[in-house]
Amino acid sequence: MTGATIKRDLRTGRSLWADSPGLGVPTRPLDDAISVDVAIVGTGISGAFMARELARDHSVAVLDRRPPLMGSTIASTALLQWEIDLPLTALSDRIGAAKAKRAYLRSRRAIDDLKQIVADDRIVCGLHDKETLYLAGDEYGHRALSAEAEARATLGLDSRYIGPADLRERFGIDRTGAILSGGSASGDPARLAAGLLRRAAADGARIYSPVEVVEAVSDPDGVTLLTDRHQPVRAGAVIFCCGYEFPQGVPTPGAEVTSTWALATKPRTPCPRWLRETLVWEASDPYLYLRMSRDGRLIVGGEDEASPTAHADPARLKRKCETIARKLERLLPTVEFEIDYSWAGAFGESSTGLPSIGPVPDMQHGWAVMGFGGNGITYSVIASQIVSSALRGKPDPDADLYRP
Repeated sequence: MTGATIKRDLRTGRSLWADSPGLGVPTRPLDDAISVDVAIVGTGISGAFMARELARDHSVAVLDRRPPLMGSTIASTALLQWEIDLPLTALSDRIGAAKAKRAYLRSRRAIDDLKQIVADDRIVCGLHDKETLYLAGDEYGHRALSAEAEARATLGLDSRYIGPADLRERFGIDRTGAILSGGSASGDPARLAAGLLRRAAADGARIYSPVEVVEAVSDPDGVTLLTDRHQPVRAGAVIFCCGYEFPQGVPTPGAEVTSTWALATKPRTPCPRWLRETLVWEASDPYLYLRMSRDGRLIVGGEDEASPTAHADPARLKRKCETIARKLERLLPTVEFEIDYSWAGAFGESSTGLPSIGPVPDMQHGWAVMGFGGNGITYSVIASQIVSSALRGKPDPDADLYRP
C-alpha cells in the first residue's frame, strides 16, 4: 500500500528546524542606552547575513522582540534556489529583458556566494548542492517551460528542457514537461542563521533579545530607536530585516503577506535516489515544492493562501497538510511516507518575485529589507551585499533592481 500515514505523536504546529541542534546564539538584555554605527532589527536569516557582513568593520547591535531565529526563518523549507518565483520570460515582460537578465544572474551568483560564506565561516548547516526540477503546471505548461529553458540557456544558466517521456523514464513523474537546472542547494535554515549570528557576535556584534522597537526617529546625523525596554538605541543607520512582518510606516508597494504550510516525514523515508539530489517545484498556483533532508526526510510545502493570518489557524493547518500530502501522493505514487512534523508561517511576495531592498522613504539613514517571496535565503545574501556596499560608500551596481 502506498500513501501517507500520520504519527500519533505528530508534532503539529512545530517546525522541524526548532529541534535542530546547535541553535545557541549569545543574547543580552537591553539594560542601558547604547550607541552604535548600525542597528539591525530582526534576528532571522536576513538580519543574520546583514550582521555577519557589517560586524567586520562597524559596531553593530541586532534587536528582536523574539528569541533569535523564531520568526519566518524557523518556518522555511530552505530550498536554496537561484530560480525566481516569476520565470525569466515572464519577468522580462514585467521589468524588461535587460533587468530580468541581471536579476537572474545576480540570484545565481548569490547561491555561489552563500556556499562560500558557509565554507569560510565553517557553518555546520547541512548545506548540500542540488539540482532543481521545475514541473509543468496550471500556470506554465510545457511550451512555456521549453521557451523558459531556452531563455535561461542563452544567459549561460544551467537549465535544460525535459520532455514527458524522459521525465517519466528518469524521474517517474507524469507531467507534460519540466526544466532541470543545476547550481542550487538545500540546508537547515535555523542552523545557518545561528552560525551567521555567532560569527557576527565573534566580530563584536551585540544581540539584544527580547527588545521591541516601538518607534524610529531620524535626523541628519542618525536614527534613534525607542524600545519597550525604555532604553533608546542611537545608530548611524538602522536596517529593518523583519522578514514578512512589514514595519509600521514603511511603504511596501506591490508586496503582500500571505500564509504557507509545510510538513516533514519521518527520517529515512524510502525514496528514489534522484530525489536526494534534486529540489522539486511546480509551475502551478498554488504550487507544491519538496526536497529531501540529509537524514532522509521529505520536506514538502505549499498551499499558499492570500491571508497574513491564516497560518495561525490550527484547523487550517490540519486541512492544508492533508491537501499537501494528497498532492505528494499523486506526484510520487510509489512513495510511502509517514508525517512527523507539520507547521505554517507567514510568507511575503511581490508582483515581480523580486524583493524590496532600499532606503526607507522619508526616513534618513533608514533601510528596509522585505518581500522575499520564495527566495528568502538567496535574497538575504543579496540584501547584505547591497546595504553593506551602500554604507561603505560603494553602491552596488544591481541595487536599482530591488529598490521599493
